[in-house]
Amino acid sequence: MDKPKLTPKDFFLYVGALLTLYVSAGSLIGLLFSTIDRVFRDELQYYYDPYSGGIRFAIASLIVVFPLSLVLFSFIKKGIAREPAKLGLALRRWALWVTIFITGAMLAGDLIAVLSGFLGGELTVRFVLKALVVLAVSAAVFWYAVLEIRLTPERPVSLRKGFIISSLVGVLAAVVWGFFVMGSPFTVRNLRMDERRVSDLQSIQWQVVNYWQQKERFPKSLAEIEDPLSGYKTPTDPVTKAPYEFTLGEGYAFSLCATFELPNNGRNQNIAKYPIADMSAENWEHTAGRVCFERTLDPERYPPYAKTR
Repeated sequence: MDKPKLTPKDFFLYVGALLTLYVSAGSLIGLLFSTIDRVFRDELQYYYDPYSGGIRFAIASLIVVFPLSLVLFSFIKKGIAREPAKLGLALRRWALWVTIFITGAMLAGDLIAVLSGFLGGELTVRFVLKALVVLAVSAAVFWYAVLEIRLTPERPVSLRKGFIISSLVGVLAAVVWGFFVMGSPFTVRNLRMDERRVSDLQSIQWQVVNYWQQKERFPKSLAEIEDPLSGYKTPTDPVTKAPYEFTLGEGYAFSLCATFELPNNGRNQNIAKYPIADMSAENWEHTAGRVCFERTLDPERYPPYAKTR
């Protein structure tokens, strides 16, 4: 049998197929890790990304890269079916053995990271699930590489079909699970709108406090806290463009009201608490619909500027 010749087409097909395989495996592990962290909340973890950035990026990577990987491997399969001698390509053998080496290194590195987190106090269920994810994905890639190495011109290429189909089903299930945990893009958009409302209310609250410290009285309306010199303009609802509600109470009390799309009270597993600097997240917890935040200014903590000079 003549020695198979390496063509530029073969080179780029194998390099592209293996790179997309590595990216797909890494994205799958990242997706499952992020969903595990989201479903099994750890009170030691202060901040949860309300937009599920890790889940979104992993899903996007899998949707784009994994089908591309399947297409490239399909081209390789068809080429070998036409020329079985290509099974003896040196590049193919090197690529497969490098894949086995990288898989082993990835397995060891990820397990070290997962075990380190567990020893640092991470929840046991998260540790177990993440370890299983690393083992399952690494075993799948390792198994595929071994199957490829064992192929001979006498052994039909179709032996890989079962693996490819099962991988496709597994990745599709992981993507669907990711959407279930994260919520739809509309949910994420509503979350962003609600966080914008919270940020607007924070800005208004501190402007009200600053106004009191300067004038020793509260503004009668939000229009009074606008300052053309500093460029501050009272924000409005990002969707309806209606002004937020501001109501004075007795003494040093006042309230700020807004209408929210979703709750962020921690009972909904798809909603994260907002991390607010210098305040507890509960200070801005809200349900869906119209919510008012009652505030009472402490004049000793926020004295008028005239008395501090």
